[in-house]
Amino acid sequence: MAATAASAPTPARVLVTGAAGGFGAPTSMRLRERGAQVVGLDVAGGDDVLACDITDTAAVEAAVAEAVQRLGGLDAVVHYAGIGTPNDAGGPLEPDALRVIDVNLLGAWRVTAAALPALTASRAERGGARGRAVFVSSELAYLTLPFVSAYSVAKRGMAAYADALRLEYGTELQVSTVYPGYVRTPIHAAGAEVGLALEGQVRREEVEDVVGTVLRVLASRRPPRDTACTRAGNLELWAGRHLPGVVGPAVARRIHSQAAAGRFDGSPLAAGLVARLTGRRAPERSTR
Repeated sequence: MAATAASAPTPARVLVTGAAGGFGAPTSMRLRERGAQVVGLDVAGGDDVLACDITDTAAVEAAVAEAVQRLGGLDAVVHYAGIGTPNDAGGPLEPDALRVIDVNLLGAWRVTAAALPALTASRAERGGARGRAVFVSSELAYLTLPFVSAYSVAKRGMAAYADALRLEYGTELQVSTVYPGYVRTPIHAAGAEVGLALEGQVRREEVEDVVGTVLRVLASRRPPRDTACTRAGNLELWAGRHLPGVVGPAVARRIHSQAAAGRFDGSPLAAGLVARLTGRRAPERSTR
């Protein structure tokens, strides 16, 4: 891709986590179309995708080492890998909440730590240009909703980790955090199965909004520190960060209204919230 005044060549050697998923696969394809070499990590391996459980430190270190060897170095890493199992904020940490945090937050940390030596070592090959790290967080990092506390903690923690990485390694690495809205991808299947789909709860975006944003960040001479994927998303990001005392109560009122209207009826995980907000017992979902 030809560089412009606002853009730089797309990094030539890229590692993508969650590479077989709804965002990772099209991002990898588009990067290759631009002439980049891409190796992915995912729980299911495939062509140019290494099978890797990112909750396993030894597996991450081995997979990242193999990816760097295949690529002949490393210029950028993009973090998509994640799961979205719902949970009760007052419920047990194990197994669901801990698993979400381990995959979404600590997985990104493990991969970054394993990739960092290669990202910094190849700076001379890039003419002094710093390596790139792109963390794909979520609007749920700053917009709190019920039953996604572990996911929100992980994604807010991811943003904090990106900030720390930028502070400590900013001389060697350019770090960006991207905040997508709701996109119809398989990550939402777990919530839908227990009657807690996010469809209609948060602002809708498309796969291209996210993929296009990540590609622009990778190709930018001065990549943004934080960015959403649409104009509306950036307005929401600003409001969530600067007006939490307004946004939080507004969300709480909406959730109360939805509970009263039966939005969460039929989901056992939501029964306690419905009772606390409305004073009534939510009817059980029919199994027939």
